[in-house]
Amino acid sequence: MASLSSSDIDIAKAIRGELERQRTGLEMIASENYCSLAVLEAQGSILTNKYSEGYPGKRYYGGNEFADLCENLAIERAKQLFGAAHANVQPHAGSQANMAAYFAMLPIGGKIMGLTLSEGGHLTHGSPVNFSGKWYKIIPYHVDKESERLDYGEIRKLAEKEKPDVILAGYTAYPRLIDFAEFAKIATDVGAKFIVDMAHIAGLIAGKAHPDPVPYADVITSTTHKTLRGPRGAFILCKEEYGQAVDKAVFPGTQGGPLDHVIAAKAVCFKEAMQPEFRRYAKQVVENAKALADGLMEGGLRLVSGGTDTHLVLVDLRGKNLTGKEAQNTLEAAGITVNKNTIPYDENSPFITSGIRIGTAALTTRGMKEDELKAVAGMIVRVLDAPNDDSVKSKVKSQIRELCDKFPLYPELG
Repeated sequence: MASLSSSDIDIAKAIRGELERQRTGLEMIASENYCSLAVLEAQGSILTNKYSEGYPGKRYYGGNEFADLCENLAIERAKQLFGAAHANVQPHAGSQANMAAYFAMLPIGGKIMGLTLSEGGHLTHGSPVNFSGKWYKIIPYHVDKESERLDYGEIRKLAEKEKPDVILAGYTAYPRLIDFAEFAKIATDVGAKFIVDMAHIAGLIAGKAHPDPVPYADVITSTTHKTLRGPRGAFILCKEEYGQAVDKAVFPGTQGGPLDHVIAAKAVCFKEAMQPEFRRYAKQVVENAKALADGLMEGGLRLVSGGTDTHLVLVDLRGKNLTGKEAQNTLEAAGITVNKNTIPYDENSPFITSGIRIGTAALTTRGMKEDELKAVAGMIVRVLDAPNDDSVKSKVKSQIRELCDKFPLYPELG
């Protein structure tokens, strides 16, 4: 069979172009990272050819000896890494993991209480355009308008009033630590199940750089490709008593055949996250985010909640008379990739926004530390201070190329 470079030159060129883009720019979208060559190798492996509907030892197809081996390794490693009683490693993505968790824990039409999307929640936490908002009764809670942080007293009052079936914690654009113990107390007191979506902070939790939800949550969902630095995919952890319900909700409840090649790559990433160097990595991600935050604030930018405890910062651009969309496009032209993002109580639409979200996980993977992130903060400020000055963007882009050359990405790929 022909190789990609000889059989489809157009796709080969596109992939090569993407490699060059990643190598020469600053990837600062908080939900992105660089996985290892070992993860890439597993994900691009011969397991792509196998069909393994069912679970290890209980498949609907033959020839699953090695698929079973990979999935069992992924399950055991996930349980060991997070200290969980039960793990399901089949969800294709975070949205599917959340769907399965809801199917397992409450009936269609039940009440889910989660942080509203515009203040840091996720589409699957109750957006009206998503299955979660269409199939369940959503009770949104909010961050405090002044502090822009979770107000556990107000969350408790709302839960006592509404008596939800499920309370959700874990967010996509919340830069502060989460008190899982307090959430668990609230859920217990009102008779709700407690689900944590740790997709963004899974690597920080694995690396002991963020409080651990496992002792408190009934069910935990997560992706593997953000701070955990694995393949694009997801998994679910839960207490043993919910294991059967979760497994049935994944298959046959919401998915058919699993992606064996991705499951193998998940097993690799779980093993990588068990190593001592991963704990050092997670700590550095947070230290880099604090350095970035300090640099941005020194440059006159306002950060939502006044800083960060995690891998991301949320920048309020209203003082610069810029929208998030304008800032995203301006920074991309200078070689810095971020994403526009709503800020709490944003008056702009999600297509425009008043903020940008910036993360440090990927740059930390490249080996950058506080000094580099302080320098990057200065570059961001210079570009945003002169959004229409092409000479500034050009100069910053050159500086970024020089910086990236010092921290080469995938040199083994040639």
